Amino acid sequence: MIKNKCFDNNKYLEEQTKEILGRVKKFDNKLYLEFGGKICFDYHAARVLPGYDPNVKMMLLEKLKDHAEIIVSVYAKDIEQGRVRGDFGITYDLATLKLIDDLKAWNLNVTSVVLTRFENEPAAIKFQRKLERLGIKVYRHYKIEGYPFDVEKIVSSEGYGKNDYIETKKPVVIVTAPGPGSGKLSVCLSQFYHDHKHGVNSGYAKFETFPIWNLPLKHPVNIAYEAATVDLADFNLIDPHHLETYNKVSVNYNRDVEAFPILKNIIIKITGSKDSYYNSPTDMGVNRAGFGIIDDEGTKLAARQEIIRRFFRHNLEFAIGSGTKEEFERAKAIMEAAGVKPEDRPVVLPARDAAKECEVKGKGNKGYFCGAAIELKDGKIITGKNSTLMHAASSAIINAIKYLAGINDSVHILKPEIMNDLSRLKKEILSMSSESLNLDEILVALSISAHADNNAKNALTKLRELRGCELHSTHLPTPGDEAGLRKLGINFTTDAIPSSSLFFNI
Repeated sequence: MIKNKCFDNNKYLEEQTKEILGRVKKFDNKLYLEFGGKICFDYHAARVLPGYDPNVKMMLLEKLKDHAEIIVSVYAKDIEQGRVRGDFGITYDLATLKLIDDLKAWNLNVTSVVLTRFENEPAAIKFQRKLERLGIKVYRHYKIEGYPFDVEKIVSSEGYGKNDYIETKKPVVIVTAPGPGSGKLSVCLSQFYHDHKHGVNSGYAKFETFPIWNLPLKHPVNIAYEAATVDLADFNLIDPHHLETYNKVSVNYNRDVEAFPILKNIIIKITGSKDSYYNSPTDMGVNRAGFGIIDDEGTKLAARQEIIRRFFRHNLEFAIGSGTKEEFERAKAIMEAAGVKPEDRPVVLPARDAAKECEVKGKGNKGYFCGAAIELKDGKIITGKNSTLMHAASSAIINAIKYLAGINDSVHILKPEIMNDLSRLKKEILSMSSESLNLDEILVALSISAHADNNAKNALTKLRELRGCELHSTHLPTPGDEAGLRKLGINFTTDAIPSSSLFFNI
């Protein structure tokens, strides 16, 4: 675990605010700013840039509050197909509502939601009704045949012209989304088209943290971006347009580089001028994250660990059928190219050793032998094994908080009567396949035990110290284990070995 602060949020905020407000002045006080990546809870950035506040973009928006308003873009088919956002494990309609709530918690209001590439999807229509009943304006942007190559059609009444025009009042219009592929760029350009039809010389810019344009192409932080976008098949490259125009090296990624000539033609077509404002994808960007890095070596170490995490994530998704073999192989190739292997993650081998130890002790017994290991912030690694009482992840968490609270390993902090009652509820009343308690259930048992036991109460207070810690398990986590680990803010990975011979196992 990286202990040193590698990123200065204050320096970054100062640089970033200045850059955005400076860009607005280049147009008629109207800029559509595409927000790439996560607008809040950007844990990927926090993991690869230790010290980076996951909500630093929210702080940025607070600083821009008097100048900016926010639009959320969501792809209608993502709503229809129930697409799930991996980091929170929730569908995109719920992720959109969560994003609105998260912004509201910072006193930042979303002025409207846009359903992109809308084709009368029933679930999207239902979602629109729900948003409108919550008092949120909803607009529809439609699928354009030939997009993005048929510039003549795109920049016409049959293209952007048939989209709803979104009413905005402030100079900076932030266009964000619950996840990638939500149509943010198209929303910005559609607004840009309508503005110019009305004689408003608005502009467009892109704010995307990764890849960081002024870090080397093969810097681990930039490679970690490739690992994070395996499902999109993104890869980094030197921006050839920037190199040709300015003879300067800058890093961008394939989709922006490939799309730039088309985007440039669209802007020229909309404005009717020979100048598209920008000569390269790098020119379009306003990102200043690279200037916030204060410990480059620390970021390299952190990014390599993130690359391994991403490999395990795709291993899990492949194992449960939500990811493809191609994605898994890409993640593996990226990891190998970065010069790291799964065992370089400090918690991997201890978790596997715990599983082997469990198997040796349980030899002759029917069952599966699972191990888990968690690395605490002081570098201490605590392990746990599965049993008839609790899952391996549950055991590791209980052992970890006992260690943090200074409680002897032999002391039981979970009341036996409570554990027995929960096990009986699962087995005898709910007819569940296993009475062993998952992490969500163990946390409930702990909170009840804390009412009458001081050790349990002390251990309970240590749970917050697990946020940001690293955990690995040998076997597939059950939904209750995964939910508990997410709530605790633990970065977890797994070897994804089935934990039961049953097809349905909770």
